[in-house]
Amino acid sequence: MARYIGPKSKIARKFGEPIYGPDKAFEKKNYPPGMHGSAKRRKKMSEYGTQLQEKQKAKYTYGILEKQFRNTFVKAAKRSGITGEILLQLIEARLDNLVYRFGIAPTRSAARQLVGHRHITVNGRVVNVPSYQIKVGDIVGVREKSQTLEVITNSLEGRVNRYSWLEWDGEKMRGKFISYPTREDIPETIKEQLIVELYSK
Repeated sequence: MARYIGPKSKIARKFGEPIYGPDKAFEKKNYPPGMHGSAKRRKKMSEYGTQLQEKQKAKYTYGILEKQFRNTFVKAAKRSGITGEILLQLIEARLDNLVYRFGIAPTRSAARQLVGHRHITVNGRVVNVPSYQIKVGDIVGVREKSQTLEVITNSLEGRVNRYSWLEWDGEKMRGKFISYPTREDIPETIKEQLIVELYSK
């Protein structure tokens, strides 16, 4: 299955929340898609269905395909600690997600594109793999030749320093990954325990 590139509002309506950020279309129609809309009575979802939906929501939110998502879960399960929280921490440490968190790109999909087009560096070296795992202490920056790109400058103009686990240097257009975020520091409304239960079956 290829990465989803269709209408984002449709996916947001499926999960009942704007997982891609502020969405005017979702606000107008905040009920599941389909010809019957909000009038259709839906059956109560099974336990498996609820767990599966939560995994799908996480995958769509971060733009990760099934194989990568499962591999990340396997890594998380091998580490000591709360598996669900470690899973989210590993996903948050992906290069594409950090480019988005630093404010270099307005969305995660735009961040993946910037990484893929070789506009982003890690510790001074160009990295074009969106799933690249950033380690504590690594420096993520904008390639010197790319610092005048309109999509980057526009995104950084509206940047707000919201994350205590990240440190940004506006003059050098680069940021430091200080530490893995705690669960409270991750704003996404994902019930990670349901994902753990699904994969543990």
